[in-house]
Amino acid sequence: MRRFPQPALYLLLIALTVLVYANGLRGNFLFDDFANLPALGASGPVRDTDSFLRFVTSGTADPLGRPVALASFLLDARDWPASPLPFKRTNLLLHVLNGLLLALLLRRLGSVMQHGDARWRRRYELAALLGAALWLLHPLFVSTTLYIVQREAMLPATFTLAGLLFWLQAREAFRRGDVRSGWLKALPGLGLCTVLATLSKANGALLPALALTLEWFFLRPASVHDIAWPAPGRRHHQIAAFVLLALPSIAVGSYLLFEGWQGVAHGISGVRPWTLEQRLITEPRVLFEYLRLLWLPHPYTAGVFNDQFVASTSLWSPASTLPALFGVLGLLTGAFLVRHKAPAVALAIAFYLVGQSMESSTIALELYFEHRNYLPALLMFWPLALWLCGAPITAKAQAAPDGKRAEMFGQRSRTVIAVLLLAGFAWMTHARADLWGNTRDQALLWARLNPLSPRAQAYAAQEEAAGGHPEQAIKRLTPALERNPDQVQLALNLLAARCQLGSIDQASMQASIVALRTTRDTGNLLASWFGRSLEQSRAPICPQLDLTGIEVLLNAAMSNPRLMEAPGRRQDLYHLRGRIALERHDSTSALASFDLALDQQVAPTIAFQQAALLGSAGYPVQGLKHLDYYEAARSKEFVPAFGMARIHAWVLRRQHYWDKELVRLRQTLHSDAQDHPSSTESA
Repeated sequence: MRRFPQPALYLLLIALTVLVYANGLRGNFLFDDFANLPALGASGPVRDTDSFLRFVTSGTADPLGRPVALASFLLDARDWPASPLPFKRTNLLLHVLNGLLLALLLRRLGSVMQHGDARWRRRYELAALLGAALWLLHPLFVSTTLYIVQREAMLPATFTLAGLLFWLQAREAFRRGDVRSGWLKALPGLGLCTVLATLSKANGALLPALALTLEWFFLRPASVHDIAWPAPGRRHHQIAAFVLLALPSIAVGSYLLFEGWQGVAHGISGVRPWTLEQRLITEPRVLFEYLRLLWLPHPYTAGVFNDQFVASTSLWSPASTLPALFGVLGLLTGAFLVRHKAPAVALAIAFYLVGQSMESSTIALELYFEHRNYLPALLMFWPLALWLCGAPITAKAQAAPDGKRAEMFGQRSRTVIAVLLLAGFAWMTHARADLWGNTRDQALLWARLNPLSPRAQAYAAQEEAAGGHPEQAIKRLTPALERNPDQVQLALNLLAARCQLGSIDQASMQASIVALRTTRDTGNLLASWFGRSLEQSRAPICPQLDLTGIEVLLNAAMSNPRLMEAPGRRQDLYHLRGRIALERHDSTSALASFDLALDQQVAPTIAFQQAALLGSAGYPVQGLKHLDYYEAARSKEFVPAFGMARIHAWVLRRQHYWDKELVRLRQTLHSDAQDHPSSTESA
């Protein structure tokens, strides 16, 4: 077979990847970026050890807080606000690195399949490059690479690839009988990579299970003809596999089973419109939708929106539920049955399903997100690449002399197919990345592709209103709200669009009241929207959003039992009521509402914020009284039981952070009270 300058091909692949993604680098921050990245400046710039520790322990996305991913954002900015370009550039470089690590892993796996037969070496090496290229250029992963916060999904792939490479090196050392070298590679390699992957995102804890999958579905079947291992090497390999692979896998599996039992026995958060049982029978449908997008790629997909995906209510509703469940079981069974005949195929299937086992099972996450495919699909295209490069996939084909295997396509035809696939993937990725670089076009296309998604319609309406076309936003939001009357994001955006035109009609106001009375927990949406409305209430854009109108809407939200049963939302609503009183110069009522808000969850952040609001409004004495109230209730302060939140609280205590802030705020309020004694009385 003709020799190719492989280093040049790798450089060409890197250049092509950067080229097709280049236009996407001009895009802006999106959605969850704003929920995570502002922590860069939450307590001032990250400039020293204390501020670094506060930042990296501040994560709340999962129990472990993802501190490694948070630390990686410091490569791009150390304060907030910041420019999105450095973040996106780093994500792209990380994606390229992952592609190169994947190529290296596939080369190692290909060498296992060769059994020392040099006839196939060049084909396996080309297949490794092609398999990595198909993954690297796949358009589905644009929504991971260019969505800044999804670096949290990319880093576990980085450490998983590194960990698997270390495990292969350790395994080879054990096979040679070099026990010491084997442990030196296995412990710091696989062990450290598992820790780093898990601290990037919780699904990084699947690395030992993925290594075990590699052992069971590929390494043992593919290396069945290897020479006998030395007894010490085999024994230590078995010990290492049990300690570093099996035990952690059992621990993760037990945790998932526990989460499932908890969800079934005690229910899940009221935020979700489905039960855990419904989620479990829905996820097989989700997996097949993922597989459709992987094997039949499109330049444009639903993107970050997933709320229109309908949960299964039974095994027969929708009708695809039971077939999808049997399909997943069939894939896993098929992988088990063909692992000796076609270990590469078996590995690709099993690796994907194991890689999805955390985010697509018993943890009550949202049903569907494209970025969940980034790590599980790493090996997805390797069997195809092996076939396209003429490298044997089955043991039977491997034993056949070169050129005597029955083939449907000649090598030249398969080369053409490979080039066309790469060109097609590159074109689709370029088109999709270009869309990610244009926020308004992206919003409008996502709304068109997701006509039943309230989030997509609300996002598109925001872009239309921001572009000076509120009438288009109204035309979009009105039918969407009629279909989803409890969707407060639609209702509040409709109010804003009508207000932009100068007046809110009674029907829109009433629809917003209905949505506020019936919506599920909205997270920080209400606090954010009401906060912005209060800031402009002294000179409202439209007369209906004066203090009286805002109070009518707030009362509707406070009549919603779903909101009032959640301590965090109760705190938000009482806080907002205090702010309305403050705008009316009723400091006594404002203080009472702020005290009541603090009672819901005693925390220094809300206490200091409310005291500062009282002081800045001209009521420093009331601000001091609120601090007194906080100090009296400080023994009830919520302390997380476990996880990164508890470590974060410990860091703040160790640094005396809140004590220093309390002293500083008290001094400021005392000074204000002395300078303006007449302003301390309630109106």
